[in-house]
Amino acid sequence: QVQLVESGGGLVQAGGSLRLSCTDSGRTFSNYNMGWFRQAPGKEREFVAAISWSGGSTKYADSVKGRFTISRDNARNTVYLQMNSLKPEDTAVYYCAAASFRAAQPMVDTTNYVYWGQGTQVTVSS
Repeated sequence: QVQLVESGGGLVQAGGSLRLSCTDSGRTFSNYNMGWFRQAPGKEREFVAAISWSGGSTKYADSVKGRFTISRDNARNTVYLQMNSLKPEDTAVYYCAAASFRAAQPMVDTTNYVYWGQGTQVTVSS
């Protein structure tokens, strides 16, 4: 059974940094593409970053490009989201997501992901 467990959220001041982690249990982690999404109160879930199964290709939302970095450690079954220069508008619940297949290119559409973590709250104060 697939289980995605996220950690690393919290409260941080604007300009600060956080690193989110997501560990996948129950599968051969390296076979699947992974992604991070977020949802702010009253808004739809939106794409943040994605990474191919090998880690060789990444993609970012324009709003986080240059500030966030997605990476993965297949030996540890873990995907990371390093978030720097955080802004109040980054405040949201962040979700880790896993696809059921591997693809050469990162995937940005939520419909490509079948497994989701429980979410971790990130709050950025001004």
